[in-house]
Parts: sequence; C-alpha cells; structure tokens
Amino acid sequence: MRGRTVSEQRWLRRQQTDPFVAAAAKEGYRSRSAYKLAAIDDRHDFLRRSRRIVDLGSAPGGWLQVAVARAPTARIVALDLQTVAPVGDAIILEGDAFAADAAERLRSALGGPADAVLSDMAPPATGHRSTDQLRSLALAEAAVDCAAALLAPGGTLLVKLIRGQGEEDLVRALGDTFAEVRREKPPASRSDSSEMFLLASGFRPSPDSAGG
Repeated sequence: MRGRTVSEQRWLRRQQTDPFVAAAAKEGYRSRSAYKLAAIDDRHDFLRRSRRIVDLGSAPGGWLQVAVARAPTARIVALDLQTVAPVGDAIILEGDAFAADAAERLRSALGGPADAVLSDMAPPATGHRSTDQLRSLALAEAAVDCAAALLAPGGTLLVKLIRGQGEEDLVRALGDTFAEVRREKPPASRSDSSEMFLLASGFRPSPDSAGG
C-alpha cells in the first residue's frame, strides 16, 4: 500500500474485510449499500406494494437493483448526475436533484404519482465533518422537496442523512406531512458512521401538492 495516505490505507483495509463488500461482489450488487435498502424493506415491506418508484442519487445502481428485483412490475425512474448502467426496465435520467425541472422530469417519466421516493444521495466527502453534514442535510432536503412534488397520498420516502445539525428540524418537518417517521440504521450501515436513514410513511399532501 505504498504511496497511499493513512486514510486511504484504512479505507482499503476496511473494504477488504467488510462482509457486505464481499457479499455484494458474490451476489452481483454494484454497491454494499444495496443491503441497506434491502434490510429496511425487509422490515417495512414498502417496495413490493409500490407501482411507481423514484430513486434519487442512483449511481452506481445498488438501490436500483434492489428496487427492480423487489418490485418487478413497478415503473421505476432513477436520477443521478453520473451515468448509471441499465438495470432491468428502469428508466434512468441524468440530472441534478437540485435542478428546477427535476420534479417535472421525474413526474413525466413516471406517468403518475410515485408510491415511493428513495434517496441515497451523498455529497463528496471533504473530510470536514460539519461541512459534510450540512451538505448531506441539503441533499436530504432536496429529496424531501422532490417527494412532496411526486408522492401519491399514503406514499413513502426513504432518505439518507448524516446525523447532526438540522436533523431534528427535518424530522419535525417530515412529521407535518407524513403519518409516521422512523430513524433506521441497517446492519450494513457501519457502526462508526454517523449515517442514518429516515423512513417517512403515509404521505399527506397539502391541497396544492402536485404529487397528489
């Protein structure tokens, strides 16, 4: 591991000993994060019941693979800044979740309101904890905005967040528009990571919501 920084060496060692990395390689998942979505869905079983699904921040496609496998008849639309290789019949769009036309592009591709919006979006790591946390919060808020525009009544949002500033405000805001909000920490989410997932179910659109 000559020529690598200490942090790079630590990351490489962790990858080499991580059982979820090994399982993903064996089972053909594009990322270990597939097991995070799978574990949350095992507990709450929302993918199978969804007819239309949005996957934000889809690259490299691990969550998309799980969604396609568990909801094979659903219309699934993915969005990412990067190119994502095809997964089944999923529709893959390149674009920014922050773009003014993001919700409209997704709505057009879906052909109707979404039953589930998934977001595994994460900012490029800077190594500065508070900066990374605030960027994660901004991405989570963008996912919430998309969900508000796209979800059908009763729909589900699953969004990743780095815990910290603004977390409680986001949970309270979700509580205003969803019947239930849960914090999820699946086994594949490393114990030393401040990453968590918010699962908001039972969407209650406002009267002027485009998604309803």
